[in-house]
Amino acid sequence: MTLNNIDQQAAALLSNMKELETNDPAVYAALLGEEDRERNGIELIPSENYTFPEVLSVLGSVFTNKYSEGYPGRRYYGGQTYTDQIENLARDRAKTVFGCDHANVQPLSGSAMNQAVYLGLLTPGDTIMAMDLSHGGHLTHGAPVSHMGSLFNFVRYVTDPVDGSIDFDQVRADALRTKPKMMLCGYTSYPRDIDYAAFKTIADEVGAITMTDASHFGGLVAGRAMANPFDFGFDIVTTTTHKSLRGPRGGMVLCRKPFAKALDKSVFPGLQGGPHMNAVAGIAVTLLKAQTQEFQDYAQQVLVNAKTLSNALMAGGVSLVTGGTDNHMMVLDTMASFGLDGRVAEEVLDRVQITTNKQIIPDDPNPPLRPSGIRVGTPAATTRGMKAQDMEQLASWMIQCLRAPEDEAVIASVRQEVETFCQRFPVPGL
Repeated sequence: MTLNNIDQQAAALLSNMKELETNDPAVYAALLGEEDRERNGIELIPSENYTFPEVLSVLGSVFTNKYSEGYPGRRYYGGQTYTDQIENLARDRAKTVFGCDHANVQPLSGSAMNQAVYLGLLTPGDTIMAMDLSHGGHLTHGAPVSHMGSLFNFVRYVTDPVDGSIDFDQVRADALRTKPKMMLCGYTSYPRDIDYAAFKTIADEVGAITMTDASHFGGLVAGRAMANPFDFGFDIVTTTTHKSLRGPRGGMVLCRKPFAKALDKSVFPGLQGGPHMNAVAGIAVTLLKAQTQEFQDYAQQVLVNAKTLSNALMAGGVSLVTGGTDNHMMVLDTMASFGLDGRVAEEVLDRVQITTNKQIIPDDPNPPLRPSGIRVGTPAATTRGMKAQDMEQLASWMIQCLRAPEDEAVIASVRQEVETFCQRFPVPGL
């Protein structure tokens, strides 16, 4: 690309923003407000991150305009020369990064990718073994309120809330009794690592397909900071692309060769129509970034920061579910620690621009919208360049506010300190 081309693109982007400001000032104001929120606050929701600036560029590119139903070389519309190039790049890079035989990069979300796996390989009514929602599983892992929970027979395993361990003798006994067609591991609020070998041994004994939902930690697998399920012989790995991987919002289904054809057919035409090619382009960009030493260093720093934040919180008297973390997240029992339910704790921290999310804890007696805890993670803070010492400061602010939720002087002081602190750490792309 020539310098002239770059100048033209920059001028076009500036012109587009001016048109938005003129023609829809309400949306323009909300956009600027969100930019200020991200600059001046600390993002601790473990499923959120700041995407690469290059990804922002392609998300707003002409790939937004193009319908591309089908797969490269087999589309239902013409004009696919460059969309085929983009999708092939994304698929090949995914195979390189994750060490798998096949990759489908079209799923529009994490829920869609998991549904495509179930519907493509199983029959409604089949049994799937997965982690219980309150112990860290995801809605698509068979929660009764989800459609998948009503279509398939989910047998749920639980964890020991004290240390997060899984009783594999009990898992094996349940698997022998229920004969699941699929064994699913992965999580949305589980602070420990996964014993893939133990799951694989039980799955092989009962003849079950093995699947990992790596949505939260896919970037840490890509960055070689956490174990890769394919190294343990797993059949399928799904991951979103926007959490620890730092890409656009979307999902991927990664698998061994015997499952490729059925899973592609399940994604399209089984579950969805045209892929969002601007997002596929963003995935391609992200997966090239994930192959760099810089990204591997980032993934390791995410874990260092999480361990430091976890230890600092516990040193300050905070009760953490499972007593710590092995990954990028932790769950604070705010009822036990501060007498605050998760909604109140989330709102208190929002007031000082530290963003978390309310979270159920194992066997939570409280309802989902007023659970007993909050969930926090370090991917976004690490993306901004924060290090271990910054996590200690962050823990101090959180404890101050949660111990004095109605003390306006404390809240005002911490909010100002957070804003000043954030000026040292630019948000990528802003």
